[in-house]
Amino acid sequence: MLLTPLDGITLQTKIAANAHAMKRWLGKAEVVLGNHSDRLNAINIFPVADGDTGTNLYLTVRAAVSALDESPVAVTESGNDVGAVLSKAGQAAMEQARGNSGTLFAVFLCAAAEPLAGKTRLGAPLLATALNRAQIRAWSALSEPVAGTMLSVLEAAAHAAQRVDAEQDGDDSNHALGLSLDAVVEAAYQAVLRTEDELAQLQEAHVVDAGGVGMLLVLDCLRSAVLGEELQDEMLDNLHGYKLQDPHIHEHMPADDGVEVMCTISLSPLNAAILRQRLDEMGDSVIMSQVGGARNDDDDDDESPMEASYRWRVHVHVPDPAPAVELIRSLGEPSDIAVSQLALPRHDSDLPRHDPDLPRHDPGQPQHDY
Repeated sequence: MLLTPLDGITLQTKIAANAHAMKRWLGKAEVVLGNHSDRLNAINIFPVADGDTGTNLYLTVRAAVSALDESPVAVTESGNDVGAVLSKAGQAAMEQARGNSGTLFAVFLCAAAEPLAGKTRLGAPLLATALNRAQIRAWSALSEPVAGTMLSVLEAAAHAAQRVDAEQDGDDSNHALGLSLDAVVEAAYQAVLRTEDELAQLQEAHVVDAGGVGMLLVLDCLRSAVLGEELQDEMLDNLHGYKLQDPHIHEHMPADDGVEVMCTISLSPLNAAILRQRLDEMGDSVIMSQVGGARNDDDDDDESPMEASYRWRVHVHVPDPAPAVELIRSLGEPSDIAVSQLALPRHDSDLPRHDPDLPRHDPGQPQHDY
């Protein structure tokens, strides 16, 4: 065990699990992911060895934080609604998600916010419910979910929270929340270690999954923000490929000529199913997740759920963007279509390095509007 579960000695006054703590969590995650972007990029080999998992996670979390910074009303006028804060952050993350990892983080955040709506405090029972909702939604967002990835880490974290909640018989105290957060991070850490044996690509490269490590960092930031404790950097010491002196594993790999296409589009459930099926035939790494609720553009109260329009965030890897974009446009009017090369040269100067007291730096990633 890396973690020492809370006991009666822990100062309960340190624990804060309200809406302000959720803002601190995401702000801390932005800084940590910025500092770890280079190492996450260095071990990024699945589903594509394109060396951008760290950058994509950082940029997506930054979008969530910026949305809260630009509109503090989410905290001050929502009655300190934990769900409202995370929902606002999640919607911004979803609209500006980058890559597989960023999209799945946005799915995680939006889904976790749902059972927290109207709640002023995160307790152990709610944490278990939120993490379980998030891991189910993340698995279902992918057309072909794969174990040994961020998905497995989320699943392990959710199961740990459920186990503690059952053991504590639904106790809503700060003590139970501390126990749950300890267990969540420990389970996530163990799941990260297992990823190397769960995916042949990771085993061959002798590294753990980059997205899984990113989610571990995010969950440790949650624990740190709520419990008022330091981040557990010692967790990273035994992760294969994660030492600063370790090379980027894809430096000598052949370049992938494919591209990543992302957009947001309003579709009926039927057209969304059609789009997913055809994108599956056209490429891989298909992720489709709903953004917000139904939109009834005609204000027709009698409109059936199958006729209602929903906003979707769409992500796919394809050899050529033109057919994918044509398909998307044949079903609706997409916004924010972005096409990015899957394999790009990475240099230290391109990557974010953060100190909490320093201004933010945008590493960027070349993208092209289409």
